[in-house]
Amino acid sequence: MQATIPQPQRLGLPPEEQLVEYQIWDSYFTASLADTRGMVREIEQTMPTLEKGAIQKSCVFFHVGLGTANPEVDAAVRDDPSLILAPLKRWPERILGLIQLNANDVPGSLEAINRWIADGPMVGVYFPGGSQGTTNCSHRNFDPLVSRVADLKGLIVQHTWFDTTEKGGPTQSTPSDLAVLAKRFPNIPFVCAHAGGEWEKGIRAIRATTNVYVETSGFDPTAGFVDMAVRELTAKRVIFGSHLPSRSLGTELGKILGANITSSDRHLILGENLRALLTPILRKKALKST
Repeated sequence: MQATIPQPQRLGLPPEEQLVEYQIWDSYFTASLADTRGMVREIEQTMPTLEKGAIQKSCVFFHVGLGTANPEVDAAVRDDPSLILAPLKRWPERILGLIQLNANDVPGSLEAINRWIADGPMVGVYFPGGSQGTTNCSHRNFDPLVSRVADLKGLIVQHTWFDTTEKGGPTQSTPSDLAVLAKRFPNIPFVCAHAGGEWEKGIRAIRATTNVYVETSGFDPTAGFVDMAVRELTAKRVIFGSHLPSRSLGTELGKILGANITSSDRHLILGENLRALLTPILRKKALKST
């Protein structure tokens, strides 16, 4: 009997009907981090991939011109906020906006939180890594920002990475640093982006800090990552991220779909956990949580 050849447009992805069942929400979409003007174009180019992956909603990280670390981008979006609003208006059912903040600028960051979350359409914050001149997330500058976002019921995502070459320097945030911050706010959930890259070390670093979740994207798809995360943290503390458009969706989904875990675990990781974290602010803003 001749073997069935997969349709070329689905190479690397399971059948669509299988993916639809998971009701996938993506916690890590990195379109145009340094080029807000190109964001609409980049999301548009990536939309067919999102549709093939049956991804219902994606968290997209926006520069908003306040409390960030890119003066050129800051000036552009301050002069023209429509650059930020355009993707949200074009894909209101698909995009959830998080603002990028730099804790070096506490007043600017608080102003951004009030303008874009309290009085605007965004649903959380993303703190990038040390390569953008940011502050290590264990720093006390984070405390007033975390408190304000928590008051608004927003999602908090922190980029984390263990630099074996020490290129990131002391401002690079690791899962260990995030655990220090999270222990100061035991009732506030935090998402540990990329599990620190060195995921075995990252999982162990946040294991005892039960308000920290690990996000699955951004490093090589080595076997055992999701299995270990579920074993050590439970599936309720693991959240899917695509890292689109710079990563392969088949690769990132494969980390979860290929793991030796239960179907209910996959449902939690691919959508249920992120929906649970976002439901309070979505309800507050009268946005759809399905």
